[in-house]
Amino acid sequence: MNFAPKILNWYHEHQRKLPWRETRDPYKVWLSEIILQQTRVAQGMPYYLRFVEAFPTVYDLADAPEEQVLKLWQGLGYYSRARNLHATAKMVVEDFNGKFPKTYKELKTLKGVGDYTASAIASFCFDVPEPVVDGNVYRVLSRYFGVDTPINSTQGIKYFKELAREVMDPANIRDYNQGIMEFGAVQCAPKKPYCLLCPLQESCVALQENKVDRLPVKLNKTKVRNRYFNYIVLLDDDGNTVLEQRTGKGIWRNLYQFPLIESEKKLQVEELGHLIQKKDVVPKTESMSLYNNEPIVHKLSHQHLHTQFWILKTSDILEKGIPWKEIGGFPVPVLIADFIRTLKI
Repeated sequence: MNFAPKILNWYHEHQRKLPWRETRDPYKVWLSEIILQQTRVAQGMPYYLRFVEAFPTVYDLADAPEEQVLKLWQGLGYYSRARNLHATAKMVVEDFNGKFPKTYKELKTLKGVGDYTASAIASFCFDVPEPVVDGNVYRVLSRYFGVDTPINSTQGIKYFKELAREVMDPANIRDYNQGIMEFGAVQCAPKKPYCLLCPLQESCVALQENKVDRLPVKLNKTKVRNRYFNYIVLLDDDGNTVLEQRTGKGIWRNLYQFPLIESEKKLQVEELGHLIQKKDVVPKTESMSLYNNEPIVHKLSHQHLHTQFWILKTSDILEKGIPWKEIGGFPVPVLIADFIRTLKI
């Protein structure tokens, strides 16, 4: 028995019961695929269920205010996905009369939909014989065929797409594509794959050549930048505080935060005092204290944020002050959401 039939047999026996597998509705399949990008199923599942409940159709999502979408997304990270999700919903409603395109080529015209997502929707919903290639598929193909071409190189991306097309089962594309991804997630896992119980073990090159832990190969392109964030948490006598909305092109664009002072290094109280005087939003304060002596290091893919929260108390009335009990309703980065939960006012 060759590659594809073994994948299909394994999948029919071991597939996990997941809500987006029980539908061919392209809206729900697309929603699940965007949520599960760079996210484990266990983490993504509650978000998928919340989004489907809040926005049962693409029209509901398109009509929603961006703040509601960002708030529901809070904690998943990579917020450009949420903004693209919202933009794509509007695009489907306005340009396609609320119906998702049925071809791979048209699906790729949607914002935030690349090769993988277009292939997934086309094959899962419309049985288009288009192979999917995600991290799990790269791993399975790389190990089984013993390919050491880096998966994130131009050559590797092209090679693995062609290989995926060559070995797929066009007649059973929906189950085959779901099966090979599931196989990579569960059986041929990144660490500690179940090689002894693997139906592909007899012909797996990586297993025969003892290269399982060395494949797939990935070029290390990420250069991590250290940044130092000082959040100014203003509190007046009535328990009000101040939030500002992030603008620009950063990862947290349109999310809310406490007034921020970014510095070149970890600051002492005196150093921060000089910088605060230049910040328009900060009134005269009675006291200033550091909430966390050790910076909270929030690790993102390309940067590490060394974060300190400074509590500033003032008897002045805060302009645009927000009651502390209401700030939980604003979409904020998870770093700030965690802080809000711990500070008792």
